[in-house]
Amino acid sequence: MIIELKKISKFYENLQTNTKLTVLNEITFSIDKGDSVAIVGPSGSGKSTLLNIIGTLDKPSSGIVKFNGNEINQLNDNQLSEIRNKNIGFVFQLHYLLPQLNLIENVLLPAIPKNEKSRQKETLERAMNLLETVGLADKIYQLPSQLSGGESQRAAVVRALINQPELILADEPTGSLDAESAQRIGELLSSINKNNKVAIIVVTHSEELAKKMNVIYKLRNGELVKF
Repeated sequence: MIIELKKISKFYENLQTNTKLTVLNEITFSIDKGDSVAIVGPSGSGKSTLLNIIGTLDKPSSGIVKFNGNEINQLNDNQLSEIRNKNIGFVFQLHYLLPQLNLIENVLLPAIPKNEKSRQKETLERAMNLLETVGLADKIYQLPSQLSGGESQRAAVVRALINQPELILADEPTGSLDAESAQRIGELLSSINKNNKVAIIVVTHSEELAKKMNVIYKLRNGELVKF
């Protein structure tokens, strides 16, 4: 089991009005190697908050988070950062490619902290193979401004894969794309899950993308229910 959440709640307190807004209410959830999950729900329901807790970018107000069987609630920021860099790949609605770096430099960025000299060649070969797979091998020296939205998002997926993560978290990865590009990203994520056995959790408003995952959950009123 890669990620296990036990009775996770997240709430925000307004000290001025002495009120509490509950976003997540005692959610229990887990994902194993090779699983693919879509989380759907109305805007503001807490989908991104839940994804950020799963990805160790945010901490719950209560409950237990386990990563590969180990509780991570008490880990410091450096330890959590190491887990994210080694084990989790992130894809967001916006690609967040650095405009001053070309495509290959952007893709290799997450590998810099762990890339010993002896493995640089291997990492570059992996990057090139992934870019070949997504049809971008001929654009490695182009800047993000020279790429289409769909190409930039495919590059972001490759960047998420460069450190060979166990888990990919995708937050509205097709939300800013046209229909054709969204279709390609959905097929790419599904292919990565099936061929590489990488677990994937997708937060999405797209019914088409959600259906490409094996399991769909709906988040509503702070509760996660299998759809």
